Amino acid sequence: MGIFSKLKQTFSSKKDGDRYLSGLDKSKKSFSERIRRLALGFTGVNEEFLEDLMVVLLEADIGIKTAQKIVDEVENRAMDEKLKSFDEISECLIAVMHELYTSYEDADFHKNEDGPTVILMVGVNGSGKTTTTAKLTKLFQNEGSSVVLAAADTFRAGAIDQLAKWADRLGVACIKGREGGDPSAALVDACRYAKDNGMDYLIGDTAGRLQNKANLMQELSKMRRVIEREIPGAPHEVWLVLDATTGQNGISQAQIFLETTKVTGIILTKMDGTAKGGIVIAIRDLLGLPVKYIGLGEKEDDLRPFDIDSYLYGLCEDILQHD
Repeated sequence: MGIFSKLKQTFSSKKDGDRYLSGLDKSKKSFSERIRRLALGFTGVNEEFLEDLMVVLLEADIGIKTAQKIVDEVENRAMDEKLKSFDEISECLIAVMHELYTSYEDADFHKNEDGPTVILMVGVNGSGKTTTTAKLTKLFQNEGSSVVLAAADTFRAGAIDQLAKWADRLGVACIKGREGGDPSAALVDACRYAKDNGMDYLIGDTAGRLQNKANLMQELSKMRRVIEREIPGAPHEVWLVLDATTGQNGISQAQIFLETTKVTGIILTKMDGTAKGGIVIAIRDLLGLPVKYIGLGEKEDDLRPFDIDSYLYGLCEDILQHD
């Protein structure tokens, strides 16, 4: 069974398949149209074709290092396996992208069995961090879990009120810091609330200032220290929120956060707003981090657990139609 058939078979069993298709619609149309254009002039896997394939991958925001890796592997397999038709090359391309993502070992979700599981949300202002915190809360609530929020972004005007409004809407407690105050104080209070009330999750919304890397590092280090003091082993997860529409700039932002704190996963927002969905593959290859969740729309329940099979099917559905 080829990769197309496997993806289709796996996708058909997914409950959130329709959300992937609608959320990736812009990326799918753009990527599929460029692949079909490649097919029109296809005469074999030669230098011209490989250059054109590189352009297609770059236009999908896969990034030059990752794109070169994919092109080289497609060329090698085409020679080794004597692939001649464009359909065979398309199969090969999707298989290489799939294997590139899955070649990295995924760390399990670090759930605290002895108390609240603490998740720190980090990311630059404007990435959708606060809204994503709320959507994640809704997702956990739908699973039957209790959640408390910590409004620890004390530097961005309106951030505390924004999260507090979401908390009211979702019916959860929000432990607020003082605007301009020490964000760690809010996290300490939230940890104590979570323990005293037997909460399943504590999600901390933190500041996203990149102007001064040293300050950012100090803030995040202090947050980790005070949380660990209150709940040993916490934070159990640190998730970096990236805006998919920023493309390769998002990779640069991520690298700054990776230099300042230990990040365990990525949440990719606004995927429905970009025609360049290849950023997922670049994130995995360049950062070595798993995409934990993906934002496929603006509604509360449009944040979905990331699934590489659903993602690739959603991206390549139009290419797969012949199968």
